[in-house]
Amino acid sequence: MIYLIRFKEHDKSIDIVRNGKVIYTLSDSVNGAFPIAFGSGENKYSMSHGTFKITETIKYKSPASVFQASASDDGKRAELLLEIPNHKPFSIDLSAEDDRILVVFQRTEDFNRMWITLPAKEDEYIYGSGELFSEFNVRGKNVNVWVAEHINAVQIAKKLVKQVFGIKNTTKKQPFHKYETYYAQPTFLSSRKFFFHSLTTARAEFDLTNPNVHIIKTDSVSPFYIGFGDTFEDVMTNLTDIVGRQPELPDWVYDGQIIASQGGTEKYDNVIKTADENNLHLTGIWIQDWEGRRVTAAGKQLYWNWEWDSELYPELDERIKENNQKGIRTLGYINPFLAVEKPLYKEASEKGYCVKDKDGKDYLVTITTFPAAMVDFTNPAAYKWLKNIIKKNMIEFGLSGWMADFGEYLPTDCVLFSGENPELVHNTWPALWAKLNREALEETGKLGEIMFYTRAGYSDTPRYSTMMWCGDNHTDYSIDFGLPSVIPAMLSLTCCGFGLSHSDIGGYTSFFNLKRSEELYMRWCEMNAFTPLMRGHEGLNPDINAQYDTSKDILRHGAKMAGVHKALKPYLKDAVKYNAQKGVGVIRPLFFYYDEKEAYETAYEYLLGRDILVAPVIRPDSTKREVYLPDDEWIHLWSGREYSGGTYIVNAQLGEPPVFVRKNAKVLDDLNTVIK
Repeated sequence: MIYLIRFKEHDKSIDIVRNGKVIYTLSDSVNGAFPIAFGSGENKYSMSHGTFKITETIKYKSPASVFQASASDDGKRAELLLEIPNHKPFSIDLSAEDDRILVVFQRTEDFNRMWITLPAKEDEYIYGSGELFSEFNVRGKNVNVWVAEHINAVQIAKKLVKQVFGIKNTTKKQPFHKYETYYAQPTFLSSRKFFFHSLTTARAEFDLTNPNVHIIKTDSVSPFYIGFGDTFEDVMTNLTDIVGRQPELPDWVYDGQIIASQGGTEKYDNVIKTADENNLHLTGIWIQDWEGRRVTAAGKQLYWNWEWDSELYPELDERIKENNQKGIRTLGYINPFLAVEKPLYKEASEKGYCVKDKDGKDYLVTITTFPAAMVDFTNPAAYKWLKNIIKKNMIEFGLSGWMADFGEYLPTDCVLFSGENPELVHNTWPALWAKLNREALEETGKLGEIMFYTRAGYSDTPRYSTMMWCGDNHTDYSIDFGLPSVIPAMLSLTCCGFGLSHSDIGGYTSFFNLKRSEELYMRWCEMNAFTPLMRGHEGLNPDINAQYDTSKDILRHGAKMAGVHKALKPYLKDAVKYNAQKGVGVIRPLFFYYDEKEAYETAYEYLLGRDILVAPVIRPDSTKREVYLPDDEWIHLWSGREYSGGTYIVNAQLGEPPVFVRKNAKVLDDLNTVIK
């Protein structure tokens, strides 16, 4: 059922009516003031390795008052004329779009700050604001909506000190006010079945600490939406009508696992040999160093020059063709930077294609231990140049997918070709990067055959990217950065309208004794078998990390879990198609279907589609796990035992993570063919 919004005018107020009932009155008299205030402020930014320190000065904040209100005869539009002393009058236009409201501001040039106050309830839960790793429900938190590195250098340094001295930190969370995220989005989803979404490109803050109100501050005066639904699926469809949806994935991605390899053609060939000998259900090989690699103090990294390194990978072009015939795809890597030592940077610099500093020089950003230049997406010629590199050097070369890394690093003190204020472009940069990659697929007719996965994001990323991955997680069980963190990350992405996500099997960031154990690899592998894409990574320091072929136990485990992922193919394809049509993510929170307190609070279980509940093992040396099951009829996948709703301690041996399937679900038959 579609609930329609209508507006009714009164003396200096507007009633917002949903399904015939007044849900809110917009006037000066609500809580003693108009619920939107306006003002002016200024931010100062400093960036180091993608981490931002932001200092804000508010010059003034003023409440507005209504001096006239009107609504159209059909109730689909309304206007409020507002005034603030010493400023010219301005207006707010309200539009009803089926089951959502669009709020637009006119003549507000005097202001660059806005505070929106929404009513709240004490028992309300809030989700979203982008991809969050250590929290899922953010009620009670202050949330900074600004694209940045999730794992900054200071956090890594502190973690390394603890690791070196043997201090484990697997359950204690970092203070939330220090968090940063690759994917920020000015969106939140309420347990009361509504969403808020701002169209700002500036920084935003959500103050969710007050039991009675939510306060949203944006560093611009920008339109926003509030949308509703009878069910959470309705709400997600409503939201993704605005932010967009991902297309269906290529058919081949479901046929097993993608194994990571680097170091040359011989190692690439060895993956295929090992996979054949051990029945690993290999559907793809991801070689991130196809364009060359450099070894730094941080580890084995890449030369950011987006051309085939034929010395490191001789005959790779022929290998790709041969393996495509076998059903084994080859994937690569790209990001929006250019290595200053390499030919593509020289060409881009000579043509003026790089982001500039205030002196007119190419702005070089230090990523880990080396500087790199950024292609200026606001320069149409530069944008087309990089897109054509993807078309020729990657798609024409034969790659079937790639990691489209980064997007978070646009400095706020740079100079853009367009002349735009970089403070207002910074958040949009990863969406522009996803758009460039998407257009390369569309213009070559390869969308649906080739996929790419992005790390960073903002509003519009859901409409352009084909897949997210959860970034550079630590190779451990830490709650903020390790295996557990990717579960709330995927769930919060779903709540923002991005419904296809996965993570690196085993994590990425590793130093000294922060390294991947065999157990961690296997636990991550079994979790990723129950996600839309099953893909590994060798990690930042491959030599100290357990890999897909480190032992016979890992090989047996990988074969089993890749077989499970392959058996899920019909089920996953249906869920991915539903996401493309309705915007309901493949990884779903339990509360989408179960109105239970525990369902709103759990951050470390998820539904895969509608019928499978997954509770990954998130602690080391565990053979059991406590699992909450909502009120339904469930079948334990590995034993066949039936469960009803409740909390249970269940067996969780390696290779048998707690997974439950709704009774009589068709997918249970598909899974039983490979586990029994």
